[in-house]
Amino acid sequence: MESTTEKSSLYNNLENMSVAEILQNINDQDQTVPIAVAKALPQIEKLVSITADRMKAGGRLFYIGAGTSGRLGVVDASECPPTFGVPFDMVVGIIAGGDSAIRRAVEFAEDDTKQAWKDLQEYNINEKDVLVGIAASGTTPYVIGGLKMANQNNIATGCIVCNSGSPVAAEAQYPVEVVTGPEFLTGSTRMKAGTAQKLVLNMLSTAVMIQLGRVKGNKMVDMQLTNNKLVDRGTRMVMNETGLDEATAAGLLKQYGSVRLAVDAYKANKV
Repeated sequence: MESTTEKSSLYNNLENMSVAEILQNINDQDQTVPIAVAKALPQIEKLVSITADRMKAGGRLFYIGAGTSGRLGVVDASECPPTFGVPFDMVVGIIAGGDSAIRRAVEFAEDDTKQAWKDLQEYNINEKDVLVGIAASGTTPYVIGGLKMANQNNIATGCIVCNSGSPVAAEAQYPVEVVTGPEFLTGSTRMKAGTAQKLVLNMLSTAVMIQLGRVKGNKMVDMQLTNNKLVDRGTRMVMNETGLDEATAAGLLKQYGSVRLAVDAYKANKV
């Protein structure tokens, strides 16, 4: 495989650049990322489809990764319950080295080929589920080992990598390869590669949740009302769907706890 993520930056002598030049050059490189993601849309579609099918049948979605890749998986998984109102264990993000590695790197955690499967077994992962390995380089042993064991146990596997022809992609049944090329800061895959992975994760989780009926129109009707901003947003949603005034809509939302339930109750009683 050709590791384009490790190739030398197209820029040199970064320390001699002005702040304006640094920012402009980073921005120029960032603009190439959505183009790279667009080329991978057919692969992303296949991963979304199998994930939605498995989750409709009662399966779960697991992410595994190390470093930035692992953190991005944890972030995406953590956002699904408040955004879509799903159980906290329906989408699970696991990072090499455990939760402490979210804030502080754990040395050599990504080099253990057996640990990912041990981590996954704590959640009783099974053939109903989907496992997605996230690895910018596509060479992370922790991810390769997890995908290999998942395949042996008839679990659907996918990946999000930023090199083509990688060992991680070779293990994944539904690989997503977004080739982002050299980083502005050589080898710093938290930059373009991380951005690409985040974009794909946004697509994957959002598209799957839409397929699962967790969105109505263009609204997050099952979102958790965990702060005043979200209560206000939910109130406006109820107002728009029912024509009720703000106070009545807010009372209905408080009574039923979600936009969907509040609107359904209003329509049922109205009929």
